[in-house]
Amino acid sequence: MMPSLFIAHGAPTLVLEDNTYTRFLKEYARNLPKPKAIILFTAHWESPVPLISGVQQYDMIYDFYGFPDEMYRMVYSAKGDPNLAIKIQEAFSNQGINSQIDVSRGIDHGAWVVLQLLYPQADIPVVVLSVNPALSPGEQYNLGKALSKLREEDILIIGSGGTVHNLRAVNWRGTSVDNWAMEFEDWIKDHVEKWDLPPLFDYEKKAPFAAQAVPRNEHFIPLLLAMGAADSSRHATLLYREFQFGNLSLTCWKFD
Repeated sequence: MMPSLFIAHGAPTLVLEDNTYTRFLKEYARNLPKPKAIILFTAHWESPVPLISGVQQYDMIYDFYGFPDEMYRMVYSAKGDPNLAIKIQEAFSNQGINSQIDVSRGIDHGAWVVLQLLYPQADIPVVVLSVNPALSPGEQYNLGKALSKLREEDILIIGSGGTVHNLRAVNWRGTSVDNWAMEFEDWIKDHVEKWDLPPLFDYEKKAPFAAQAVPRNEHFIPLLLAMGAADSSRHATLLYREFQFGNLSLTCWKFD
């Protein structure tokens, strides 16, 4: 059975960098059994109901501004899996969750940055899913849980986002970690490792500096989705933790 993963995608330029984190992602994928397909929830696609990509071949979306020209020439030739998209919709429906299949949207950097580092050959079919920030943390978890059995079919489920993601607070030249970011991250780590869901579902009130660390929840949601996809086993392993630019988290979890 494949695990589910939460992977921080950092800044878009991560895909061009050779550093400890990018080397970790490349090496981790090499040591992971090759999945038959990938389901990826991206923080950069929001919708009021779950949208499931049903395309055969993805076009690139460059959903960022002011970056080096090289970023706008990046191509990740990801193929879709329309049959898997239907299975995902059926899995949601079996749990009373309404969803829709989208056949027009391309692949955004929340997905292709991660996939380029993990699987640069783009030889694994990918189905990208949206997130809905309006849902409660418990509802997010249950969305992931609805797809948990697909892991038994050698399908890798990835949530791509970031536990601490406040671009207004980022110091692009910062080298030390801001205390508030570390305190929030430590609190999340403690409760994820224990699979302590009640406080996690109430993190906005319980976690220190939650409003500063998560001013909007679209990047935090993929953590809960990935956890939900491993609800039957509830085993969490912290794979990697680091901060960029003072407070932008590069945290990765494995759930199995």
